[in-house]
Amino acid sequence: MVELRCTYDPATRGGNAPDGRKVQVTIHWVEATTAVPAEIRLYNQLFTRPDPGAAGDIFADINPASLEVLEGALVEPALAAANTAETVQFERTGYFCPDPDSTSTRLVFNRTVGLRDTWAKVKAG
Repeated sequence: MVELRCTYDPATRGGNAPDGRKVQVTIHWVEATTAVPAEIRLYNQLFTRPDPGAAGDIFADINPASLEVLEGALVEPALAAANTAETVQFERTGYFCPDPDSTSTRLVFNRTVGLRDTWAKVKAG
């Protein structure tokens, strides 16, 4: 079990406080007692190189971490109630769509677009 002790300052909503303080971090959470379990599938870059197969074997360039499956994630109950094919944004993570295997009793979401482009950083690095 993890316990988090914090304070909430409604004056800092939006990132700036009336007294001039600048908020560095905003925490988003889902209420565990009302949340619904879901499986989250994070699809990452399929290849480890921008030019897969250039060395002769395209299969050698497949990213073994191209799919991460998060079991037991918690989502808002409204996502189970909606049960639509509509894309949703998970705060600070990316955009997700329900998997065709998803049902109202077994939610599965696939990441379609992440919010950070780490591939561009790798190429520039």
